[in-house]
Amino acid sequence: MDLERLIAVARGDEPADLVLTGGRVVDVLSGEIRRTSIAVAGGMIAGLGDGYRGRDTLDLRGRYVCPGFIDAHVHVESSLVRPLEFARAVVPHGVTTVVSNPHEIANVVGIGGIRYMMRDARKAPLDQLFTIPSCVPATSLSTSGARLTKEDIAFLLREPGLAGLGEVMDFPAVVAGAGRVLEEISLCGGLPRDGHCPGLGGMELNAYAAAGITSEHECTTDGEAREKLARGMKIFIREGSVARNLKNLLPVVTPHNERWLCFCTDDRKLTDLLDEGSIDHLVRMAIAGGIPPVTAIRMATLNPSEHFRLSDRGVIAPGRRADLVVFSDLDEPRAELVYCRGALAARDGDPVSGMFETAGEGVEPEISETIHIDWSGADFRIPVPGGAIRVIGIVPDQLLTESLHMEPRLENGCAVSDPARDLLKMAVIERHRASGRTGLGFVRGVGLRRGALASTVAHDHHNLIVIGADDLSMETAARAAAAAGGGQAVADGETVLAILPLPVAGLMSDRPTGEVRERMSSLFSAAGQLGSTLDDPFMTMSFLGLEVIPSLKLTDLGLIDVNLQKVVPLLQTS
Repeated sequence: MDLERLIAVARGDEPADLVLTGGRVVDVLSGEIRRTSIAVAGGMIAGLGDGYRGRDTLDLRGRYVCPGFIDAHVHVESSLVRPLEFARAVVPHGVTTVVSNPHEIANVVGIGGIRYMMRDARKAPLDQLFTIPSCVPATSLSTSGARLTKEDIAFLLREPGLAGLGEVMDFPAVVAGAGRVLEEISLCGGLPRDGHCPGLGGMELNAYAAAGITSEHECTTDGEAREKLARGMKIFIREGSVARNLKNLLPVVTPHNERWLCFCTDDRKLTDLLDEGSIDHLVRMAIAGGIPPVTAIRMATLNPSEHFRLSDRGVIAPGRRADLVVFSDLDEPRAELVYCRGALAARDGDPVSGMFETAGEGVEPEISETIHIDWSGADFRIPVPGGAIRVIGIVPDQLLTESLHMEPRLENGCAVSDPARDLLKMAVIERHRASGRTGLGFVRGVGLRRGALASTVAHDHHNLIVIGADDLSMETAARAAAAAGGGQAVADGETVLAILPLPVAGLMSDRPTGEVRERMSSLFSAAGQLGSTLDDPFMTMSFLGLEVIPSLKLTDLGLIDVNLQKVVPLLQTS
């Protein structure tokens, strides 16, 4: 940026690169909407007001202009496309900055994966800032492919585009004062430190907040959000593809606390990003739920910029980045023009030609060759003597699960799937070290009547997870996902019905957004034909192995009672 020229343009002595006239600026500082022109130079806002000359001028004809939207917390990997393609999906919806936590790829290949994400992100107009993944691995109750050391964290602290410490997931360790997590927090002192403590309250919440955690995105009720707000934590209201919490949390928003609230998508599938939108979708939902439009826009712009100390964006004012969204309806903002650093990046929902590179960099073997399975250990038989077993119960639209007790169907002394009762067998196969270790259990709520689903996306360890109505279908789906170098597959018996290869760490495709979308649609259609009642069974399945979200989960080590933080037997003995 040429500061001298920017000031000269602001004075009116030199022409701006672009002048937007006839627009109504949403002032997120005052809450007012003012008719004024915007002068842009060198990617920055030079001035507001009439009288500016520009090399290019555009009459907005009364349309609104607000700052570019900011996603306060997102895992790009959950879109199943790499950062460049993720940008192609969200920029047309007015998102100009995301704070990304590359926690998923870090758990597979460590710091090399994080650096890959950073490099690929720089190829797009979307500003992708990164938090340092905390708790890699998340706990000792699963097998991940990598571990971040304090030396890795120290290295990342020197990288440009760093926003803070990523979600501190091992909240029991923080509360207990365990060394590794406290060391990570101390290393990132002075930076925002994002939280992850679902259901935590009382003195334990006090201990977690006292460690210096500055935000939380796992709230599911307004009561939980209020308690955490009262402990000084910013609340990121989440609306992902599985975790849909926005409507339940809107009652917490008041004129007194709305400056402490932001929006985030966390984990959102590609089809939802393309069809519904990203943060813009949350803004529209909030407005429809009774939140004043300027307040909703502020929660998507100024609030996250201040939380992450991004003083160069989040408001339309001189000296700030010219990240701008132009739209016609204040009650239902839909991006018509999107400017990233003063350059038009999207128009009427489509990326502008030339603003996005057509291909990302090649993927080195360290990142593309991550499937290492000893199939001799992948035995899906579950011998049981009889009696009730623990069953993971899916809770619609939540990451939380229930711990159910059910009598299994028995065949030849083994517990088997019982589709008639929606009781399906589930396995997690370790895929990082070829240990042959396989965790076995049962789940209720997927709805398959026959066949199986498999995926190498399983938060946060990302081992190979498979759910099915019979063992043959489970093996077919699991082997297909592995043979693709990582991916998601649907099988019925010995037949693979659909597959989406994910060769980038077993988490992301290396193909264009449009092609990935078609493959995803085929997966969903095939799963539906087999009886699944879930909108996206693969994303739901991916969280059934996450041992830091209550209450019952499955990893390669077995069933995990998250509240007790220990492995528990399949048989319910008491």
